[in-house]
Amino acid sequence: MSHCHNPETSSPSEMSTDELLLLENQLCFPLYSAANAVVRSYRPLLDKLDLTYAQYLVMMVLWQSNGISVKTLGEKLHLDSGTLTPLLKRLEKKELVERRRSQIDERVRELYLTDAGSALRDQALEVPQAMMCKFHLDVEEMVLLKKLCEKVIHKIE
Repeated sequence: MSHCHNPETSSPSEMSTDELLLLENQLCFPLYSAANAVVRSYRPLLDKLDLTYAQYLVMMVLWQSNGISVKTLGEKLHLDSGTLTPLLKRLEKKELVERRRSQIDERVRELYLTDAGSALRDQALEVPQAMMCKFHLDVEEMVLLKKLCEKVIHKIE
């Protein structure tokens, strides 16, 4: 059995073969459970906006970068076009966004907020604060957690 050694950490701990597959010894399970718990916590807040969590992520990017290309949006959200396209179609059906061809390169599709999509931003302002209250972490812990999650994403991708 091969072990991967990370020079940034101490030598890997030796586990018996019986311990390797114990649920309580897995890093992936608490990450998975935490991610699910966070998304579930968003649901009542986002229901008021008539958005799913994935739609909310798209809207946050657009509130910051209106006119972003679909490709760049997918890169920012780590979503492939097979996942992103139906998501954008649902947001278009809700009349929150519209896809347009780029005037510079007609092969490029860009996303723009509609007036309703722009107006939804004001209603969404309460979401981040409400979520911070649910975490019960101090600012330093939240910053550390965010950095560690970003590090995992970067290393895996």
